[in-house]
Amino acid sequence: MSKEGKLPADAAAHSPEELEVLRHTASHVMAQAVKRLFPDVKLGIGPSISNGFYYDFQKSVPFTPDDLEHIEAEMKKIIREDIPIVHSETSKDEAVIRMEKIGEVFKAELASELDGDTASFYSQGDFTDLCRGPHLKSTGMIPAFKLTQVAGAYWRGDEKKPMLSRIYGTAFFSEEALAGYLEAVEEAKKRDHNKIGRELGYFTTSELVGQGLPLIMPKGAKVIQILQRFVEDEEEKRGYQSTKTPYMAKSDLYKVSGHWSHYKDGMFLMGDESKGEDVYALRPMTCPFQFIIYNSALRSYRDLPIRYSETSTLFRNESSGEMHGLIRVRQFTISEGHLIVRPDQLADEFRGVVSLVHYIMKAIGLDDELTYRFSKWDPNNRGKYIDNPQAWEDSEARMKQILDSLSIDYYEAVGEAAFYGPKLDIQMRNVYGKEDTLITVQIDFVQPDRFDMSFVDSDGTKKRPYVIHRTSVGCYERTLAILIEKHAGALPSWLAPVQVKILPISDAQLDYAEEVASLLKARGFRAEVDRSGEKIGYKIRAAQMEKVPYMLVMGAKEKEAGTVSVRCRKRGDLGPMPLDEFSRMLKDEVTIKA
Repeated sequence: MSKEGKLPADAAAHSPEELEVLRHTASHVMAQAVKRLFPDVKLGIGPSISNGFYYDFQKSVPFTPDDLEHIEAEMKKIIREDIPIVHSETSKDEAVIRMEKIGEVFKAELASELDGDTASFYSQGDFTDLCRGPHLKSTGMIPAFKLTQVAGAYWRGDEKKPMLSRIYGTAFFSEEALAGYLEAVEEAKKRDHNKIGRELGYFTTSELVGQGLPLIMPKGAKVIQILQRFVEDEEEKRGYQSTKTPYMAKSDLYKVSGHWSHYKDGMFLMGDESKGEDVYALRPMTCPFQFIIYNSALRSYRDLPIRYSETSTLFRNESSGEMHGLIRVRQFTISEGHLIVRPDQLADEFRGVVSLVHYIMKAIGLDDELTYRFSKWDPNNRGKYIDNPQAWEDSEARMKQILDSLSIDYYEAVGEAAFYGPKLDIQMRNVYGKEDTLITVQIDFVQPDRFDMSFVDSDGTKKRPYVIHRTSVGCYERTLAILIEKHAGALPSWLAPVQVKILPISDAQLDYAEEVASLLKARGFRAEVDRSGEKIGYKIRAAQMEKVPYMLVMGAKEKEAGTVSVRCRKRGDLGPMPLDEFSRMLKDEVTIKA
């Protein structure tokens, strides 16, 4: 993986399928090594993942990072032994009995849930594992691997089930590719927003507050405020009307929308229905509220399209294992919007949404890192979706026509649609190469029916509108995290929470420094004075550590001349200049969002 999240060139010479088989085999070698060293552990699952593999184990005392060295040594021994890997099959019932007999309770559970009557096993010497495969022919075919970390994980991701120890690792077809990957991981750690964001004072967390509930500090709040104002102003220019809706609603609303039956487990609930109380839920999205607003008046075909927007604080009951800094949280704020359109307006309005997204992503510097996923329903898993095959076929066909007309490269993903319709997921990779969904644009054929939404057409009859769900910058917390990682904390001038740090050489220039700061603030810039009694070298280093775009150093000479000595984060020492000249330079940067 490079800094951009791609595999090293040596690894890219092999297909993703080949890498998957290599890493899956490596996970089994790791499990065999663990069983040799710790015979009492119970096996969970051990899949390959996008950048390596992991295996879950139940151990009375969880693994620690110190254990990895011993496990690696045993894995190398197993690889040197070049043990043949043999596939076999038994009946499903025999597999359950076999796993229960040796005390592998998690494997027995998995075996009991297999589709069909046959169970697949892979054996390498004294180690046998329930597994679909495929695997390499022998353990000796793993040329390069590394165990990377230990973490906790609930069995099957369920907080009510046992906590297991998860060991992560990776494997490549050469030591060179492995070294390149590990080097990129170290670079990624330096850019990780969880590290930099805390060090720079953008956000913090507290066990007293709760997991997945970050506290955004003044610097982080300022960046989000700048982004929010920019987005809201641009949406208004494009004909969006702002709404402000409740943070919670009765379950009745979500029963109408369908979220109660398809999304209830992801919601925070209040009240006890069994006691005759109204049950309320913190909102996981604003769409039902905006549909109520739409229905508050009779609508004509001349009124459409109606574009609603809201800077929405939402709540989703994510599992604890999914929490990660600002990327996955339980309370977050998004640039949410819903367009109610006539059928003949659907394509143009969808294209308008994508145009808005591209404009905003270009402004914040993320446009060249986006990928596009056309997320479709899975007809083999109808319980997850509104069960209307014809409507799915029609809406997916319309979305495909629209996407093709946009001339963007996209790929299709069955099973990733929203429960009420297909969607375009606009995604990008974080510093570790994991792909996160940043923005979604969805076509909804369900909610207009469920909320009995209509408009009076030109012929005087009532018609159903279409709905487009969209975000324009996505989740502000996640966007902040991505910007921190992209710029390693050195945000561009227009987004930086502090644009100018004013550094008086001594207290004799403090009054002049305060005067300059007041003038800059009056001109709309974010400026701070370093009032500490430290030496100027220390002040400069401190400002550099804060990743401030500009420093203005001022001594007796600058005070007397009424100038400022400018140091730029990117271009170094720019020398003395009049304050007006510096202001014009900074204003130009902010205006063009450099």
